[in-house]
Amino acid sequence: MLSGMRMSDIIEKKRNGGQLQTSEIDFFIKGYTNDKIPDYQVSALLMVIYYQGMNKQEVADLTNAMVESGDTIDLTPIKGKKVDKHSTGGVGDKTSFIVAPLVAYMGIPVAKMSGRGLGHTGGTIDKLESIEGFNAELNREQFLHNVNKYKIAIISQSGNLTPADKKLYALRDVTATVDSIPLIASSIMSKKIASGADAIVLDVKTGSGAFMKSIEEAKELAKTMVDIGKSLNKKTVAIISDMNQPLGYEIGNANEVKEAIEVLKGKKVDDLRKVSLAIASHMTILGGIFKDYSTAYKELEKVLDSGLALETFKSFIQAQGGNPDIVDNPSKLPQSKYKYEIKSPKKGFISEIEAQTIGRSAMLLGAGRKTKDEPIDHSAGITLTKKIGDKVDAGEIIALLQSNIQDVHDSIEILSKAINISDKPVKEISMVYDIID
Repeated sequence: MLSGMRMSDIIEKKRNGGQLQTSEIDFFIKGYTNDKIPDYQVSALLMVIYYQGMNKQEVADLTNAMVESGDTIDLTPIKGKKVDKHSTGGVGDKTSFIVAPLVAYMGIPVAKMSGRGLGHTGGTIDKLESIEGFNAELNREQFLHNVNKYKIAIISQSGNLTPADKKLYALRDVTATVDSIPLIASSIMSKKIASGADAIVLDVKTGSGAFMKSIEEAKELAKTMVDIGKSLNKKTVAIISDMNQPLGYEIGNANEVKEAIEVLKGKKVDDLRKVSLAIASHMTILGGIFKDYSTAYKELEKVLDSGLALETFKSFIQAQGGNPDIVDNPSKLPQSKYKYEIKSPKKGFISEIEAQTIGRSAMLLGAGRKTKDEPIDHSAGITLTKKIGDKVDAGEIIALLQSNIQDVHDSIEILSKAINISDKPVKEISMVYDIID
């Protein structure tokens, strides 16, 4: 502990609009991580930050202190420029399974650490674990070996990566200080920087199914994270993408793996392709493969259409113990016992597919967790047959539910309310709103 500093003085200084020094932020983070500063004082500081905000230097210092609170991953044994991606979370977001093999096929090593899901958003690791035998718990040597050999490995987050962030997030969750942009930005970026990549592409979601409901909020978060990257010498680019409706047609763990495979085979799932290609384009630019976005997008589109990245995905699955047969035969993914149809009550045009509500419905089917330790059903999920702007007839199937639960009345009721139909034509949604670099 740094002598002469008192947590009460730091709280008072920030409350009065002062700028916290690097040493003061280090004192607070080290003290809290080591159980030397009590929850009630940290709660007070979090609330002050919530109202007063933080400037660029403070956010960078907070991020760096959280990175240094635990282990960091050394990726220097991996040849080439390592580029990571991160999504701020949404419903049906399976871009990692398209982007990672696509970028790896182009020669950029993807050494990715991901989490499990909670609530209405599914976790990347949960989805991969729907593949029989898949092992997300590789040790460091296996992880580095796989990335060097196959250009791709995805594992679950290390237990001692950014412990300060874990403690702070748990406290933010119970003190109504989650939705503070400096705190969100430093939380995300501390994990990404500790994970060791040379450059980062962020997919910041906006809309009803995202944490950032408005484009303005999403831009502010994106800019804050890009600035952190600059301050800490990690080249960072952010795209702002839509999450007013689920991404793609499939929601749920095995469902989303299946749809990602279909896209890797060249299937035109328009919204999912657009966002995946946008992320991959920026990753290949940061990795030095392409000079400009237009060229990157066109070349990656050709690779996606050709199905060439599919073999990379297959090798990645097999290298981590998963059954590669699911690529050619997706019916080998977990299948649920019961299936239910949702039909359109009237003729018209799909005007709304409320993403967060759809995610909640999928969670109740067993596809997500209400609590951190709850088991999930990898086979449960929802298949949409329409997107916003599509025409629909009365009695036409608009969604299919899959579950091992026989009574899914609540899920059906919730899902039915999430899909709205208009008498008048509705415009398709734009997928990528902006790029922040």
